[in-house]
Amino acid sequence: MKIEHGKIIDEFQSLMNPGVYINGFIQDLTGITNEMLEDAPHNSKVMSDFYDFIEGCQIVAHNLSFDKKFLDAELQHINLEFTGPAACSLLLARRILQGSPNHKLGTLVNYLNVPKSGQFHRALDDAKMTGYIWLEMINQIETQIGRSPDIEFIQKICKTHKKKVAALLEFSK
Repeated sequence: MKIEHGKIIDEFQSLMNPGVYINGFIQDLTGITNEMLEDAPHNSKVMSDFYDFIEGCQIVAHNLSFDKKFLDAELQHINLEFTGPAACSLLLARRILQGSPNHKLGTLVNYLNVPKSGQFHRALDDAKMTGYIWLEMINQIETQIGRSPDIEFIQKICKTHKKKVAALLEFSK
C-alpha cells in the first residue's frame, strides 16, 4: 500500500512462483495453493517490480524485523537493496496502544475498529489492515503533539520505553 497525506493512493499485489512446493501448513495459513502459483511470475520478476514500487518510499510493516529479513534476502537475490527508512507498526502499537489486549494484527483491527480487509496472512490484505492501523496511530500522535509526526519521530517513539512515551509526546508539543 502506498499512503500519502493520510490517504491510500496505490497498491501492489502479485502472486509469485517460488519454484518450490508450498506445504499444507502454508497453504492453509494463506489460502494460496500450488496450483495458484503454477503460472505466476518468478520471484525475481515480482521482486523487481516490487522494488520499483517501493523505491524512494519509507516502508512500514507489522513486525518489521521479521518481514525485512525476507525482503532483504529476496532483493539480494536480484542484486538490489532497499535502503529507505522503515518503521514497525507492531513496535509503535506497543507504545501508542498500550490498552490493547495484545498487539497482533487481528486484535488491533478489532481494538481500533478499522476495516478488516480480506484474509489474514495474505500480503495485500495484511498491508491494508496495517495501513489502517498505522493511519489511526498517526492520527492519535498528531492529536497529542499538534502536528504530523515524521518518520524519524516515529522511529524515536518505537525505541522509547513504553513508560516514557507519554512524556516524549508531551515534550514534543
